[in-house]
Amino acid sequence: MTKIPFTKIEAILDYTFKDQQWLERALTHASQEGPNYERLEFLGDRVLGLAVSDILFRKYPNENEGALARRFSALVRGQTLSEIGKEIKIEQYILFSNSDKSGSGTDNENVIADVMEALLGAIYIDGGFEPCQKLITKFWYTRVQTMTSPPQDPKTELQEWAQAKGLGVPLYEIVRREGPDHAPEFTIRVTVQGLPHQEAKASNRRQAEKDSAKKLIRTLK
Repeated sequence: MTKIPFTKIEAILDYTFKDQQWLERALTHASQEGPNYERLEFLGDRVLGLAVSDILFRKYPNENEGALARRFSALVRGQTLSEIGKEIKIEQYILFSNSDKSGSGTDNENVIADVMEALLGAIYIDGGFEPCQKLITKFWYTRVQTMTSPPQDPKTELQEWAQAKGLGVPLYEIVRREGPDHAPEFTIRVTVQGLPHQEAKASNRRQAEKDSAKKLIRTLK
């Protein structure tokens, strides 16, 4: 297994592990034998959700639940996690099997997002919630501040438009699923009665649905 530059990663995260096995596990892809990041990813997802919810609850005391939920969804989605992961170049430290390392694994947005969640899970297990909250505030707060208004989810916007016109609910269907399990690509088609359909491709189904809805909204405008 590749030697991990623990000190360098801890400097990036601004956190020193008491037990570095948690850091190693958070960086280990499922293609490797032995413990990997998947269980820590599950935990880190919940840690991120709580920390971001707390930040939004305190920063926007007058916003209703719906507005807070739209902000929350934008901040914890895989795309945001992947963007932050790329900013700190975490993909350089992910441990893949040799076969995956030679492919597109290290460039896959899903993997980077999963590792970011796993790192939060590892820090939580090793040091509790406070250092997780500190790290999340450090990497996420700029995005909170620059989000001047709650973003409108394109799927919600399209559904509201279609129903207001009496066209029913938009239909989303998978046209193609390509690529290996660790780096899938979904092509999704969205259809609204009486309108030309639109398609979009992304590394996860939810994002492809949003992107296809966004493309159809653009044609309406």
